[in-house]
Amino acid sequence: MIAALTVSPHRRRLGLYFQIHGHNIRFDDVIAFLSWVHRHVRRKLIVVLDRYSAHRKAVRLLKEARAEWLEVVWLPAYAPDLNPVEMVWNHSKYSTLANFIPDDLAHLEQAVTASINDIRQMHRLRRSFFTHAGLEL
Repeated sequence: MIAALTVSPHRRRLGLYFQIHGHNIRFDDVIAFLSWVHRHVRRKLIVVLDRYSAHRKAVRLLKEARAEWLEVVWLPAYAPDLNPVEMVWNHSKYSTLANFIPDDLAHLEQAVTASINDIRQMHRLRRSFFTHAGLEL
């Protein structure tokens, strides 16, 4: 799974984008996801990423392809508390999906999608993810 929290530059509106994959996220998934978010947002992206190898390779390839719409800020190594997206996963895992036992992978995907979509509707909760990371909006 891959996700992004977005903040509009003027009104400070928050968005949540995500995709579920049936495999570990690879660099080509990251490129496709960032391009997809860019098409939806329709403006330059300033992306805050951790140093996962797929993230680093995707950014390198996008820069080589002259993706002028992308600016990257790297989080320090091993700093998940500084990443608001980590709180999306934490909330989903330890709140909505706590004690959830899926019947199969399709059932799990359906439940995760519903959980993340619920978070999309909770503006204060999404805002709290930034607060937890020590980021002002």
